[in-house]
Amino acid sequence: MKFADFFRKKSSGNVAKDRLKLVLVSDRANCSPDIMEQIQKDIINVLSKYVEIDQSGLDIKIEQNESEGNNAIFANIPILSIKQTK
Repeated sequence: MKFADFFRKKSSGNVAKDRLKLVLVSDRANCSPDIMEQIQKDIINVLSKYVEIDQSGLDIKIEQNESEGNNAIFANIPILSIKQTK
């Protein structure tokens, strides 16, 4: 991913699809879509310090574990490259 990709606008269809995913996942996990979106942004911000991420393939979910009665975050984050440390 190039630096300019951060400023590229997504199509309205992709934005709507992403928002719908967030609503469905947040509903299942009993978590608001705003919180889900903030969690996703925070994860991207932290990981972007160390790796270059393919945001189009990013998939973050919060799922309920019914047998244990708790929630878990599952993230599939495609890494394009690892940034060199100084």
